[in-house]
Amino acid sequence: MTGVASAVFWGVAVLSLLVFVHEGGHYLAARACGVRVTEFFLGMPCRFRLSHKSKDHGTEIGVTPILLGGYTRICGMENSKDELLGAALMSVQRSGRIAVSDLASQLGCDLDRAYGLLATLTDWAAVRPYYDPALGEHKGQADWPASFETLRRDGDLRTEYDRGHDFSQAGTTNYGEPRNPGMSASEFLAHERGRTYLGCGFWRRTAMLLAGPAVNLLVALVVVTASFMVMGVQVASNEPVIGSVAEGSFAESAGLEPGDRITSVDGTPISTYDDLVAAIKPYLESGTDFTLGYERDGVAYETTVDLVDGEAAEYLGITNQSYTYYPSLGQALRGSVAYGGLVAEYAVKLIVPSHTMEVLDQSSSVVGISVMASEAASAGVPTLAFFIGAISMSLGFMNLLPIPPLDGGKILIEIIQAVSRRQVSARAQSIVSYVGLAFFLFVFVVAMRNDILTFVIGG
Repeated sequence: MTGVASAVFWGVAVLSLLVFVHEGGHYLAARACGVRVTEFFLGMPCRFRLSHKSKDHGTEIGVTPILLGGYTRICGMENSKDELLGAALMSVQRSGRIAVSDLASQLGCDLDRAYGLLATLTDWAAVRPYYDPALGEHKGQADWPASFETLRRDGDLRTEYDRGHDFSQAGTTNYGEPRNPGMSASEFLAHERGRTYLGCGFWRRTAMLLAGPAVNLLVALVVVTASFMVMGVQVASNEPVIGSVAEGSFAESAGLEPGDRITSVDGTPISTYDDLVAAIKPYLESGTDFTLGYERDGVAYETTVDLVDGEAAEYLGITNQSYTYYPSLGQALRGSVAYGGLVAEYAVKLIVPSHTMEVLDQSSSVVGISVMASEAASAGVPTLAFFIGAISMSLGFMNLLPIPPLDGGKILIEIIQAVSRRQVSARAQSIVSYVGLAFFLFVFVVAMRNDILTFVIGG
């Protein structure tokens, strides 16, 4: 039970931290692009939360009890082309606070469509729901309230979510106060849309999508580089000294032990481990017995390696020694980049049909990651840090795969739209996203099976 609790704790801690870092990249990029962000949380959406509302940019920042990741609410991620949006926005703005039924009457539409319009404008942080205590309404309830209202805006119509807002300006209006924006409905709608994700151009939208994986990769590069420098890397020695002897091997039968220095093969002197490998290869391939000269504690010995006559042997059963090498910053950085290249290649192979199962057979789900995180934590801070960096690198490259709903898939859609100069329909995007989700469900099932076989049945 202690082992299970440790695995659950470290798995949740590591994955939540890295998802939070990923979402932090999206959050910072959105803020830099002037896009409204209403929420930034550690943990999955939940009505119970601890949070603080930023006075500078209005974002509610906090933590929820469902510590299985994190999320960022960037305004205007979903497209809406309802021609009544501008009229609905202007009606709320001029009324200050309006019942949804009254808005539906003014626009000549049904109640469901009116709610849809207001839901879109709420997502843009252009209006907000009004929860009336007299009607028993409260924030966090399952359905929308009966009324919506205006946001607080300064003299230049900037809300608390907009950069540079100043509520000390003359002309500032409070929540629920009517305000004539001094422009037409279409102009005011464009003004509000310009502060959303979809109101940005191709490059800014792409930057926001790239920011999450980019932060994961940057964190990974820093952490892995530092880990290499602190822990060092194991380097195989070319000295002809035995590092380990496999149980039940020909080497064990010949009486060889770790630390023995091989000096000759069938009377031929050797000086390196590479010489040893090359010298014994013909004997192993032909199944011919041979002698090894070696030194142990400064005393010379000789032994005969008794192979199965005429049968090729795969290995003698020894490994060479290794030592810890502490690289410089430049060397560690190059090593991190090379490691990243291997991870990227592994991620790309996942979507190459001829390599998909090969990659999946070596993959782990959250179960395996949790167990490995616990083991890394037990080994010490440097090992845990390296593990976090490795997982962060995997998350970064996986999210760049061109499969919706991953960031890479969304970037692919943005590129298609930019090249074709046509909007990919919401229906087409939904279909592709469902296909992507089905693929990753398959990946999860196979990876979970691997973990059960390895850590549950195998353990």
